[in-house]
Amino acid sequence: MTRVSLFNSPLLLGFEHFERALERISKTASDGYPPYNVEQVDGHRLRITLAVAGFAADDLEVQIEDNQLVIRGKQQDDDDKVYLHRGIAARQFQRSFVLAEGIEVAGAALDNGLLHIELARPVSEPDVRTIRIDTRNGGASVPTIKTKER
Repeated sequence: MTRVSLFNSPLLLGFEHFERALERISKTASDGYPPYNVEQVDGHRLRITLAVAGFAADDLEVQIEDNQLVIRGKQQDDDDKVYLHRGIAARQFQRSFVLAEGIEVAGAALDNGLLHIELARPVSEPDVRTIRIDTRNGGASVPTIKTKER
C-alpha cells in the first residue's frame, strides 16, 4: 500500500523533517505509562511532569536524540523479597516527546515520585531578508549558489 504524505504539495518545500516528526509521534503515542502532564510555566518555558512513583533517580535516564526527548525508566527487581501479593509491578518504560526546533532542555528534577523536566523556548526574532533580483541577460539565467568546499 502506498503511503500518502501530508506534505506532497509543491508549495511545501523542505518540510520532510515535519513528516518524520509526525511519524515518530504516532509511534510513541500508543502507551499510556507513565502518565504525564505538560504545562506552560510562562511565555517561554514549559514543564513536563511524569508520575514515576517507585523509581529512584538512578533508575531514570533523560536523553535528547535527534530533537526527541526520551525518558527511560528501569527498576531493579529485588530477588531477595518474597511477595504474598504483588500489585506494584517493577516495570520499565520509555516515553518520548518530539521537540520543536530550538526547544532546549533546561533541567530535570525528581521530587516525591514526580519527574519534572524543564524546557525553554527561546525568543525568536523575525527573520526578514531581501533577495536581490538579478537582471542580467533579461533574467533568463539562474545564478548558481557557491558553497564552501571542505
